[in-house]
Amino acid sequence: MGTKTVKFNERGAEKLPNDKPVVYRIKTEGDKTNYVGIAGKGRVTERIKEHLDQGRIPGAKVQIEQLHSIKDAEKKEQNIISRTQPKYNKQK
Repeated sequence: MGTKTVKFNERGAEKLPNDKPVVYRIKTEGDKTNYVGIAGKGRVTERIKEHLDQGRIPGAKVQIEQLHSIKDAEKKEQNIISRTQPKYNKQK
């Protein structure tokens, strides 16, 4: 599946594909992951814009990875969170 990285702003969000579920990472300028989330097919752009509207997660770019299913995205998200422990994800 594909990956894509864009600036963490409205213009960048509009460049992201919406045709598959994704895992997304909001990253700092130094490439540190601040937040990891998932978005279902058709909700990728909308989900990233929600983070922009809230303004509580700083980031310079957003990176997405497309997956075959939302279940695959959920598994990948948990794996990334446990490995990287992003500052803005609630730790379990």
